[in-house]
Parts: sequence; structure tokens; C-alpha cells
Amino acid sequence: MTLSAPQARTTLQADRAIAVHHLRKRYGKLDALKGINFEVRSGEIFGLIGPDGAGKTTTFQILAGVMAATAGEVSVLGTPPRQARLNLGYVTQKFSLYPDLSIEENMRYSAGLRRVPDAVFAERARPLLQRVDLERFRDRLAGQLSGGMKQKLALCCALVTQPKILLLDEPTTGVDPVSRREFWDLLAAVATEGVTVVAATPYLDEAERCHRIALIYAGEIQQIGTLKELRDSLGLQRIEVRAEPLTQAEAVLSERVQSVASEEPSSKSSPSENRPPRPPTLGETGQSPPALGDLGGHQPSAIVDIQTFGDRLDVLVTDAERGQTQIRSVLSQHGLTVRAMGQNDPTLENVFVNRLRQQGLDPAYLEFPAYRAGKEKGGLAIATQNLQKTFGDFQAVKGVDITVRYGEVYGLLGANGAGKTTVIKMLCGLLPASSGTVELAGETQNLNRSEVRSRIGYMSQKFTLYDDLTIRQNLEFYCGVYGVPKKARRDKIDWVLATCGLVGRENLITGSLPGGWKQRVSFGASVMHEPDILFLDEPTSGVDPLARRQFWRLIRDFARRGTAILVTTHYLEEAENCNNMAFMVAGEIVAQGSPSDIKTSQPGQLFELVSDQTQAASDLLKERLEPWRVAIFGDRLHLVLDHPDQELDTVRRWLADADIDIHTLHPAPFSLEDAFIGIVQRAAVS
Repeated sequence: MTLSAPQARTTLQADRAIAVHHLRKRYGKLDALKGINFEVRSGEIFGLIGPDGAGKTTTFQILAGVMAATAGEVSVLGTPPRQARLNLGYVTQKFSLYPDLSIEENMRYSAGLRRVPDAVFAERARPLLQRVDLERFRDRLAGQLSGGMKQKLALCCALVTQPKILLLDEPTTGVDPVSRREFWDLLAAVATEGVTVVAATPYLDEAERCHRIALIYAGEIQQIGTLKELRDSLGLQRIEVRAEPLTQAEAVLSERVQSVASEEPSSKSSPSENRPPRPPTLGETGQSPPALGDLGGHQPSAIVDIQTFGDRLDVLVTDAERGQTQIRSVLSQHGLTVRAMGQNDPTLENVFVNRLRQQGLDPAYLEFPAYRAGKEKGGLAIATQNLQKTFGDFQAVKGVDITVRYGEVYGLLGANGAGKTTVIKMLCGLLPASSGTVELAGETQNLNRSEVRSRIGYMSQKFTLYDDLTIRQNLEFYCGVYGVPKKARRDKIDWVLATCGLVGRENLITGSLPGGWKQRVSFGASVMHEPDILFLDEPTSGVDPLARRQFWRLIRDFARRGTAILVTTHYLEEAENCNNMAFMVAGEIVAQGSPSDIKTSQPGQLFELVSDQTQAASDLLKERLEPWRVAIFGDRLHLVLDHPDQELDTVRRWLADADIDIHTLHPAPFSLEDAFIGIVQRAAVS
């Protein structure tokens, strides 16, 4: 039956949970939102992705009805936002629950605010807590929960009122990968039940789980689409290259691409900018991006961008076949060995970074103003043997053995409470070990001595600068504490300000900065004295993709100067930057190696399954298999099978018996997140 025009409009409006048209918000002279437009469909998971200061929180506050717009139209469930507030759940960036109330008391309080009857609360609360593994902790005070548990509790408090729309403002920042997967599995389930979800996140790998994604920067929507539409708009392919030596491979490929870009008449880049060439325009015209020029042969260069990870290069190319040929040719000319090369899909981060770069928004890269030579690479910087730490009857660290060499980036990964921060504090001399040995910079005794500490940089998990001082005052204070020579201090401080994009803002009170900027200032303060050993505890938490790339370029530069770097992170895509890593579970190391070694050593096979009934397929398979083996990623499932020859036909039969159609089911390489989840879950049941 064909709908009339009025009927069609009514159907469209019924399917639209949120409509935003020409939305503007001004704070004094600052335009926080500059006329943005987007719509969110009922039952959709819609991602609002952008860096600090992009306008995400302002948008959420307007949608939640707690702030008025300066101009524009906003409709939530067909009404102004303030009239829809009883049907909204809102999880803010900052922990907004009561630390002196228990899990159950926090949920009961939230339900009471929305006048949920006690009987209905009892029906809803227990299943919610069970789905996020908090039921056994229901009497624990919220202030005693880990970061991941707090965020899951905040989500349960929002869901217990059964909202029609759920607004989530960076709900998983600082949350470990296991909790993040549980969190997003729950979001997928409630979306299937009809709840509309709008989520902001700095983690672009988890943003790929959204049905549609809006990229926002500086108060403007840059692009909206599904993951496939955004990838296709890039017009590029991603080549993973493993070559030896990797540092030289990156250098010769970058040098060749930059030389090609500099030969173009239209190029405006200055060699002193020391950054990759600006990428081609995204596929707004439906055409492939223009080539960069001639790469020393008869064909134009296919290479657009190069990003270094711990044991590989990611090279974006306009044509996969030509790109691989040119990469091999350039590396061969310099006598470098290609160990492996393969094509993969571009990531959402590739799309986001290239979109911002084409507008000239890539932060400037400035070489660090070193005043002394770095350490010789390869020597032993950190070594532990059977390291243990006990607090009363609780053993937090159980026989940890770690070796980190000068010039190496070593990742220490694990869920919240795994013991990572405790290990770092023992290595820094901030916490005595219960037993075992620690060697730090050649020292084994009294590691908290000033002469040892002066050789160490430490950026803690929580921002450790002084909120009531200005940015410059903080940096001057740390220059003095770390003994930076007075003649070098101005250059160091100027470098931090320029690298953080804070030139002209150095007199701002530090406590007024967004979280991502605070992280950048904290990193700068931790390296001004040129430490031989650098400890970074979740350094990029809440930092936007462009700044995160800059962070890791700086980290790699320090490693190339000989600095030994031990880093923890919950962002497993960036953990690929590490040369080697260890996974910790319940105080023990359960896996060590390079990122590639860890992924390829996983037992079984990962499969990617695409179906129109993603949630139903997930629910069924989680009933028949261990739940950790199944995870929803947007419009597809990841499925881990130990014996695919025996199990694959069984999985197909289960789905067919439930009338669930399979569009595609094919093997896929393990991501580091898939490997991490598998290792952690296998260790938990062994």
C-alpha cells in the first residue's frame, strides 16, 4: 500500500525520537554550537563523536532540558526537551551518584525521583544488576567501586526508570575493556527493546558499535553516516606493513611522501611543520581522492598517510595494489626487509583524523627541546622478579616478572583492579614491595632516593597538577622540582604550551581546563626534565583522536632517544603502539609479547557474522556458548570458536532453527580487544 504524503510524514515523525535543526548555543562571545542539524531514529544507537570542546556536552544538556538553546529547534519525543525529561535517562561525564550510598540505595533513590513503585523497582533492579555483574555487590558503597563499576551503576540508575531515550556523555572513559564490552552489550540489548541511545565517546573503536555516527568538531557537525558510509567516504584503503627496522621504514616512506607533496604547486605546507601531508578531500564528490604526485616511477603515488604502531605501520593508500607495490619498491631501495603486508578496512579513527586534517586542524608537531643526550638503547631499564604486594589478607600483585629496556615502549594492560597501578607505584619507589626484587635504572635499593627519582618521569592515572595554579605556574613549579636548568626552562615551558595548543592561555587556572587538555599539560610536566624512564598511567584517557596521535608520536620520539617507557591504557587500539606488552589478571601476568605475537597466538578462530537480527543472534549464541565468545559490533557479531571445523555447522543450525538468517559468516583476524577479552576470560575460569 502506498502512503499519502500526510501519512508518510506522520510515519517519519513517529520513527524520529530526536530532531535538531539549526541548533546554536553561545556563551558570551563563544559560539559553542554553530547551527548543527541531526535526527535520531527510535531504537537507534547514535554516536556523537568529537574532542574536548567540540560541543558534545552542550548538546547533551540541551537535549536533556537542563540548558536552553540560543537559537534553533529541538524536538525530543515530539515535544520541547523540558517536557520530555520524565522519559529521559542522562548519564553525565562526571560521577553523579552518591558515594556514601550503596549500589541498591543509589538505584532506589533514582527510581524514587521518577516515582517508580517499589514493586516495579524490585522487578527491574535485580535483572539490570545481573546483566552488568553488579548483583553480588549490591550492598557495597558506591564510593568503594572501581571506575568501571561506577559507570555501570550510573547506567543501571538511568535504566531502572525505563526511559525512552538514554543520553550518555562519555560513559566509558577510564573503564577497562571487559567492562566496556559489557556496557555496550547492554546498550545493544536496550536499543533492541526500543530505547533510543545517544552516546558520546572518545574511544573510536567502540564508536564503531553505533548504528550511525556524527563527527562533531568546534561546534559543527562534520559528517554523519553509518560506519560503512564513513569508511567509503574516505576513499582510501589501509595497508598493514611489518618491516625491519620499523623506524627506518617509517622514515623513508614519510620522507618520500613528503618530498612528493612538496613538489606539488598547490602545496602550502612548510617543511618546518614536520607533519604528514594533508590528505585528499573525502569522497564528497563520489570520486577517489587525487593522487599526490609521482613516486619516482611512471605511476602517481598511491601513499597518503603513514602511522606507526608498536610493531607495524598503517599506510593509507588510494589503491591497495599500487600502494603495496610502491611500499615494497621504496623499502627495497633502502635495503629494508618486508616481513608481512596485508590490506584491512580503514578505521573510524582514519576517517576522523583525515576529516580534521583536510581543514588544517592537525596540531602542530614541535621537536622536543632536549638539553642532554638520551640513553643508549637496549640496556636494561626496569626488571622485576617474583614481585608481590599484599594489603592485609589481600594479595594485589602475585609474582610479576617484567623486563623493559631503554628505547622500548612497554604496555601493561588489564581490567580495573588487576594490579597495574600497584605495580607502577612499586617500580617508582612510592610503595614498598612485600617480596621479590626490583631493578630500576641500575638500582635495586632505596628506589625513592632523590637521585633515582630525578631520572624518572611519572604521569599518574589522576591529574596530579595543582588546580588552583595557572598552567604556567604549574609548569614552573615542576621545572623547579625536577631540577630543570634555569636556562632551559623557558624553552621547555614554551614547548609544552605550543604542543598542547595553549599559547596565549597559559594564565588560565588549570582546574578550568577540559580533561583532555589537562592530560596534555600533565604529560608535558612529566617529561620536561628528560627522564631516562617514563611511567604513564592511562595518559590519553578522554583525549581526542588527533591529540592522541600527537601523544603517541611524542612517546615514540622519547623512546627513540633512549627513554624506557611503561604505559597503561584501556584503549586497546592505541596499545598497538607498544613494542611489547603484558596482560594482567587478578595480580598476575597471563600473557606477554608484541601486539602481533599476542593476537596470532590466540587459540581458536574469530568469525564475523552479519545478520538482520543481530541482537537475537547474540542472545541465542550467548545462551549456548560462553558469553565472552560473542560480542556485538554495530551491525555485526564477533564470534570466537576454539574448534571451528566442528562448531561452525552447529552454530549455523542453531541460528537456522531460530529463523535467524545469516548474510555473511567468515573468518576475521583477532583485534587486540578480542585477544584481551579471550585471555582475561580464559584466565578467570582456569
